[in-house]
Amino acid sequence: MGRSAGKFMAEYDAIVIGAGIIGLSTAYYMKKLCPDHRIIVIDKMNAAGQGNTAKSAAMFRCFFYSTTNLRLVDTSVEFFKHVQEERGVDLKIRWTGYLWLFSEESYNQIKGVLDTMSRLGLQYRLYDEKELADRLGLRTRVTHDEEAKLMNLVDVYKGIFIPKAGSLDVDSLVKFYEAEFMKLGGEISYGTEVKSFVVEPRLPLGIPNEPYFWQESRVAGVITNKGAVKAKKTVVCVGAWASKLLDPIGIETHVKPIKRQIFCVKAKSEFLSKLLWTKGFNKEGCMPFLILPKPKIYIKPALEEESFWLCYGDEFPRAYKLEEEPQPEENFYKYGIYQIVVKYLPQFRGATYSSAFAGLYAVNTIDRQPLIFEENDLIFAGGTSGSGIMKTDAIGRIVAALYAEKQYATLYGGKEFKIEELGLKKRKIEPEKFVI
Repeated sequence: MGRSAGKFMAEYDAIVIGAGIIGLSTAYYMKKLCPDHRIIVIDKMNAAGQGNTAKSAAMFRCFFYSTTNLRLVDTSVEFFKHVQEERGVDLKIRWTGYLWLFSEESYNQIKGVLDTMSRLGLQYRLYDEKELADRLGLRTRVTHDEEAKLMNLVDVYKGIFIPKAGSLDVDSLVKFYEAEFMKLGGEISYGTEVKSFVVEPRLPLGIPNEPYFWQESRVAGVITNKGAVKAKKTVVCVGAWASKLLDPIGIETHVKPIKRQIFCVKAKSEFLSKLLWTKGFNKEGCMPFLILPKPKIYIKPALEEESFWLCYGDEFPRAYKLEEEPQPEENFYKYGIYQIVVKYLPQFRGATYSSAFAGLYAVNTIDRQPLIFEENDLIFAGGTSGSGIMKTDAIGRIVAALYAEKQYATLYGGKEFKIEELGLKKRKIEPEKFVI
């Protein structure tokens, strides 16, 4: 904690720490709501979106049971459509859809939830195992295989196809928010790393080493590698680095970092190319984003590079651990992902990955929903738990509304969202029953 800031670089109405997708979306909407405020974004990287934003699979789906999820995602995706189709900014949106595979047991468990979602107007299509086998060359019956039994695999009974889902180019979206923020007169300082916070008493008494515990104190800015910056409000959007940054001043974020790995397999063979360009599911003329039944490995069709991205979000005993440069683990693919994928999709037999990368999810350990709250003139936004891209526009608007001292945020399309529902004290989250 910085108690004495020394000479200040500058003074601002607000500092936004973090130039990832959440930080830039937030800064943009703060500047829109408060055009006369002087707002600066700072980030230790040398360009926008170079942390875990750059390591996202950048998928989205507008298909949730939870009204909390649906409002955050659907309004964000509708805004992305607006940006691409009406404002002419190519976000490279691909409407691949999601195809989620279920065993008979898991399908029967989720059927009631699906019926409820259907009554709410959410669209999906069911595929039976024969259709899936014929269209994708999918091996639906695997449990006769001894190796499959050892790996606790299950037979495929149904596939649920979700049409309002797909991917976008996260770099294009980052650049959009960055450019819009700058057009409004916002400032950005890259290569600027926060070392500590400046904490001051609201009523300074000139006592050495103040503030003391009996004084009412506030976060008054940050000390960086380039000097100190003072602000009326400090907004923290640092994702997986939340605890590292805020623990030293006693602000609990309930956010922990956990590694996620993506392995890229080129569609080199005739069989893999045919799988990638499977017709009949979507207007892209490709295989949908595919989620296996158990374990729920996902396979993304990465069309621009004619490859597949393979990933699995493992939990226990995966450590919650902050790594500055997380690395993919060869054995995670070789003895994990590959062994399972090839049982369901024999087209992958012998396939090795051409590249791989790893990033960190910022997991909210309470309920895996975003956390947005203010404490002592510091506003925190994080804990997106792997769904930051698809919720980013709504989150930015909600944080900006909190900054502007409003009770409600107006999401895209005019929908109102009560800010405190994502806070800590009066949190109101509808549980999600349709979980990957």
